[in-house]
Amino acid sequence: MSQEGLEKLKKDLAEALAQRPVISAAIAEAREKGDLSENAEYESAREAQGLLELKIAKLQDTIANAKVINESQISTDKVGMLTTVKVKNLSAGAEMEFTIVGEKEADFSKGRLAATTPIARALMGHAKGETVEAKVPSGILKFKILDIRL
Repeated sequence: MSQEGLEKLKKDLAEALAQRPVISAAIAEAREKGDLSENAEYESAREAQGLLELKIAKLQDTIANAKVINESQISTDKVGMLTTVKVKNLSAGAEMEFTIVGEKEADFSKGRLAATTPIARALMGHAKGETVEAKVPSGILKFKILDIRL
């Protein structure tokens, strides 16, 4: 993952941790309203707490296991992680540009393609000028690699 992606995860974790006191206060307030067996507010607050704790655990695990790629060591000879690749879809004739990123950083609307997608897997390891085939659910797409950069 990129350093930028790791920083975003750390920010998300800090925001989630800041929600703990808010949810604890909501649970305490709901608890004061009497019988817990028929208290929908209490149940809702407890459920929110469980979801928050799950989110916190996942973020902590992802951050602990993250491998930050040093961008100065990335080669643009071949498509790889954190490279931006410009391709031409030979079937549709359209040109597209993607940055290959880890799954947690993927956002297709911003041109950030997860390395685990069929298109990214097909492009990885190939050089400028090569034609590759990507097997996608709708069939096989052919791409010509026009450019590779950081």
